[in-house]
Amino acid sequence: MDNIQEEERIQKAFREKDWAEIKGHNSWQLFKIMAEFVEGFDKLAKIGPCVSIFGSARTQPENKYYKLAEEIAQKLTKLGYGVITGGGPGIMEAGNKGAKEGGGNSVGVNIVLEFEQEPNAYIDQDKLINFDYFFVRKVMFTKFSQGFIVLPGGFGTFDELFGAITLIQTGKIAKFPIVLVGVDYWTDLWKWVKNNVLEKEKNISPADLDLVKIVDKAEEAVEIIDKFYSKYVHKPNF
Repeated sequence: MDNIQEEERIQKAFREKDWAEIKGHNSWQLFKIMAEFVEGFDKLAKIGPCVSIFGSARTQPENKYYKLAEEIAQKLTKLGYGVITGGGPGIMEAGNKGAKEGGGNSVGVNIVLEFEQEPNAYIDQDKLINFDYFFVRKVMFTKFSQGFIVLPGGFGTFDELFGAITLIQTGKIAKFPIVLVGVDYWTDLWKWVKNNVLEKEKNISPADLDLVKIVDKAEEAVEIIDKFYSKYVHKPNF
């Protein structure tokens, strides 16, 4: 977004609006949000047990994390799990590609953006959903996932990761495995959480650190997911 567009959005936010304009805009927006929830719930309720794979949209196919995401997804599908990604390129594409190669459900919950993201070619066409609202899309990830596998990414990946941790920490959703893949990438962040957030400021509990596991290999990530559910019957995370 260029500076002119940004300035126009700021000015629009401060412009006085009459009641008819406010009511009309808000009503239309509410219906659009409801429609996205309805479509998401309708499609994803039928997919069976799935694991969400997160990571950067900018990761290239030659990158080791792209290859890891593809391998993880393929191994998960061999165990009967489907794969949900954000539907775009990079790590998301790798996750859908691995699921497709493994013969499992390949789900994409794509976000419509002005740049950077188009649905990748490895999503099952009956399992592709396009969203305008990030918060609706995030509900789909958590409601219909049996676990999160998070590879290196940027702010969006961090948002999804810490959002899931918060929901589990506060008991809003059932506990499920959260696996960070990439020891070099994630260790310093988790040390900061431990040293500053927990020990220095006491903003979380010691047990909260155990909500996340950090691994380097595809086999380790998949084993954590499958071991967690070995004592349960697979079922959607309602």
